[in-house]
Amino acid sequence: MTDDTPLHLAFDRRMLEALICPQTHSTLEYDAAAQELISRAASLAFPIRNGIPVMLIDEARKLD
Repeated sequence: MTDDTPLHLAFDRRMLEALICPQTHSTLEYDAAAQELISRAASLAFPIRNGIPVMLIDEARKLD
């Protein structure tokens, strides 16, 4: 990533193939606008910070 690369472009979508929800072990969806990985099964949204997914349940946002 270069200094002029926006942070929202830094997340590698291929990483989704390797990541699963730590609570349910289900697949995740990438929400580019919110910079989150969504687990519909767990109703959680995991943040992506500086291009790195934070896959900690305590850091996840509960979905309505």
